[in-house]
Amino acid sequence: MRSLRTRLGWLATAVAVVAPLAIAAPVSAAAPAEAPGAAGSTRAGGPTVEERRLDLPVPREILRRGGFDDVAPRFARALAGARSPAAAQRVVAQHGQRLWERAVDRAQGRGPAGGDLSRDDDRPLYWARLGMTRALTEWRPAFPLSDARRAALRAHLERSSRGQDTLRLPAGKGVKRIVVTGFDPFQLDADPRRSNPSGAAALALDGTTVRTPSGPARIETAVFPVRWDEFASGVVERALLPHFRPGPRQVDLFTTISQGRPGRFDVERTNGAWRGGYGDNANVSRTGLVPIPPGVPTPSEQPQWTTTSLPYERIVAAKTGPFPVRDNTAVTEIPAGGDEPVERPGGPTPGSAARAGGGGDYLSNEIAYRATLLRDAVGLDAPGGHLHTPVLAFGPGNTDPATGTVSDPEFVRGRQAITDQVRAVVTVAAGTVR
Repeated sequence: MRSLRTRLGWLATAVAVVAPLAIAAPVSAAAPAEAPGAAGSTRAGGPTVEERRLDLPVPREILRRGGFDDVAPRFARALAGARSPAAAQRVVAQHGQRLWERAVDRAQGRGPAGGDLSRDDDRPLYWARLGMTRALTEWRPAFPLSDARRAALRAHLERSSRGQDTLRLPAGKGVKRIVVTGFDPFQLDADPRRSNPSGAAALALDGTTVRTPSGPARIETAVFPVRWDEFASGVVERALLPHFRPGPRQVDLFTTISQGRPGRFDVERTNGAWRGGYGDNANVSRTGLVPIPPGVPTPSEQPQWTTTSLPYERIVAAKTGPFPVRDNTAVTEIPAGGDEPVERPGGPTPGSAARAGGGGDYLSNEIAYRATLLRDAVGLDAPGGHLHTPVLAFGPGNTDPATGTVSDPEFVRGRQAITDQVRAVVTVAAGTVR
């Protein structure tokens, strides 16, 4: 998810750094309004770009071997039985949340595996969700349903099936509260077999408790789409804002996670306010300043950079697993008074304009920028930032998507090792919270 200039070997995005900036009063206490059509085409008609990939052999095999090939048909039957908008809303809410819970249960070893794919596999959730959204697109209810109402149902389905509206952080002082986010698989036109280890880690960690020297820490997770327009509509802020505000369930630590460089983890120091335009899962490109939607608390003047507050020195020094963990300080900027991008290994210079954060100019950089900007806007005094995982690769002899299998032992071992090290990194970070 890095910029085209520096993406070689990369598959993901990042987080942030810079001196803390002066923050204006929040614009609004309300969550941002839903943007109709944010998930691509939501009109009653043909499937979206992502949904059309379901017709490929690989997604069908992943659904069958993951035991999730029954999800979309059951949802379609339940929708067909809805006789009112309220009934449709209930169907969407129930089936969306059920899909997320089923994926989490499978990843954490509860209940039958339902197929022979490794339990830690994040891909059945992704493809099953797309089957549900396509069923919703194709549904012809027996009552009038506007495009806007269908889009709202789709948005609810997206949130509930991603864990975004069930971040159930406990109250009280006896436990620390942590939010971790991951991403869908991406670059699927090149290889529809791809998995995203950040999404797999989110499924493995959701609702779990880790023990730290300073006490137990509860982890709640969510997964986000690889789609520019939904980020512009405020999906990140909508999910995080209730847990960043003061109260008995306010987060004590958060980290956004995505897939990054081969062979290493990176704690990204600085996030940039720039979209580099690389195509997303809907084959949409967006270039320009990261847009902040109306109603989101934000500084009066949007900063070019945000900085991590994760304890990167402790994380880098700890022995968390087989992969090295780096403190990544590099950015790409247009210096003050200049007009050409310059790579800065040590971070941004005063007055510069962002062109790439440490993790690039794609959606992982953007989620890190949005989360840390929201942290600053509401005055959240908690560690937070972005972690890039190693790239997940298929084993030797299985690299050609035209002839390869959907899984292999090295692929599974790599994903499990990354998940275990993510848990260890989060545990180290949580241990610094008092």
